[in-house]
Amino acid sequence: MKRKALILCGGWDGHEPVPLTARFKKFLESEDFDVTVAEELMVLEDKTVLSSLDLFVPIWTMAKEDFPKPFFEPLLEAVGGGLGVAGCHGGMCDAFRNNVAWQFLTGANWVAHPGCDGTKYRINIISKSNPLTEGIKDFDVSSEQYYLHVDPANEVLATTRFPTVKWYHSANGEVDVPQVWTRKWGHGRVYYNALGHHNDVFDIPEAWDLMKRGLLWAADGKRIAVEKGLTADEFKSDKGMY
Repeated sequence: MKRKALILCGGWDGHEPVPLTARFKKFLESEDFDVTVAEELMVLEDKTVLSSLDLFVPIWTMAKEDFPKPFFEPLLEAVGGGLGVAGCHGGMCDAFRNNVAWQFLTGANWVAHPGCDGTKYRINIISKSNPLTEGIKDFDVSSEQYYLHVDPANEVLATTRFPTVKWYHSANGEVDVPQVWTRKWGHGRVYYNALGHHNDVFDIPEAWDLMKRGLLWAADGKRIAVEKGLTADEFKSDKGMY
């Protein structure tokens, strides 16, 4: 049976959601996924659809709607039951600025990109033996360098060093900010790659290898959950969470 992936395509056009969707869709189909592309956010309310998926790929920057917190609960539960989430750049960690539940799920929120597009910086691979990074060396890019506020529970795979461009944050001295990581949400796997301001960033072989591996890794969590009979029920609570 084919694995199922849903790509949510939309938001700010400057992040080239359509070309990125085409790239990811082509790759996933080459890996024998049945890929659906949604262009409406209402799909996030459909727990039946979400629970049937192996992988959810958000490519949606700066949603203008101020959704109530319960809007995201079907997605939170579906991921808790094994649905994988994998995405990049603002399409994932700048998707819903006003929703803390989304930020908790993804493991970070974007706060700045000093120097904007065209900034030259290095991606430093810090986890050399992880299958997601094995054989990939440090590499340079010219793009937006994402400064993110990051969950300390993330398993960080790659970082970048700030400041590259002088600004108020420079007064704090040098700091390595996570750029690629994995995390767990219940039985679901979550993968994030801060690269992807424009689609052509993934023409860099190292960047594309990282992204491809992350997509497949996130999706595989659903298989494991199904094989072991795991559900989100063990993580549910009647206590207030947010």
